[in-house]
Amino acid sequence: MSLMRSTRSSLRALSLSKRSSYPSFISFRPLSTTSTNSKSGDPYPLPLSTPELQSLASRPSDSTQENTSPWPEPLKREGEDEKTLRARLVYQTRKRGMLEGDLLLSTFARDQLGIMNLNELREFDRLLDEPDWDIYYWSIGKKPPPERWADTELLKKLQRHAKNEGKVVRVMPDL
Repeated sequence: MSLMRSTRSSLRALSLSKRSSYPSFISFRPLSTTSTNSKSGDPYPLPLSTPELQSLASRPSDSTQENTSPWPEPLKREGEDEKTLRARLVYQTRKRGMLEGDLLLSTFARDQLGIMNLNELREFDRLLDEPDWDIYYWSIGKKPPPERWADTELLKKLQRHAKNEGKVVRVMPDL
């Protein structure tokens, strides 16, 4: 017990001596390095909320710049049967990591995957290789789709689904 008392008293003495060694005119620096009078009041702006962020988010749509693209090449899935492809697409539409996109794509998959033919399934698979935010913004009309997706029937169906003209409350579908 006496060891604990002596340790506590020595710690107190150490902390008091350190405090007293600082001159009284030194002030501590602020927690933030940004000024409080910033142009934007939101320290965490949403993607595409300003023109500067929109220019940063733009991606080259030309396939000639593939070598300079920061995005990895999508996996080649050759020899995959239709049943496995459908099951994988159901999983990929549910587990993307972005709630808005997951709800939109999983309900679209629930409604459309059963009636898609093999070519449409492969096209949907290629669409899912795109970044999540791009798919989401193309489907809600916030950002124009690149030429490779602009006139596709698949994206038109997805945009129609995103409009939710029936005002249906969407929840994650059962497996």
